Amino acid sequence: MDLKTASALRRLRLVSAPEAVSFLILLLCSVLKRTTDFNAVPVMGAIHGVLFVLYVIFWLDAWSRTKWNFGTAALYFVLSVLPTGGFFAERKLRRESENAVIAARAREEGTVNA
Repeated sequence: MDLKTASALRRLRLVSAPEAVSFLILLLCSVLKRTTDFNAVPVMGAIHGVLFVLYVIFWLDAWSRTKWNFGTAALYFVLSVLPTGGFFAERKLRRESENAVIAARAREEGTVNA
């Protein structure tokens, strides 16, 4: 894995958890708006919107650099629209990047012909 691919995965991983948190807070604000006088939906909606757009941009970049098949790319996109999916995406991306680093080191050492 080259440096640009690793950076793309890292960016996607770093934005996935905050995007999931903002989604959950936005849902909570929506409930509070309907049950109380508290209305933070416009603010949280904007924050979540920015984080979601960043997630989609970083997802497209990671997809193009990692050459994921359609199923893997679709999974990461679907996880972005589920309320807690960003947490699962972050864990999967961490595992994927760790495995890629291990494979790259093994190639450098000549232990595998991958």
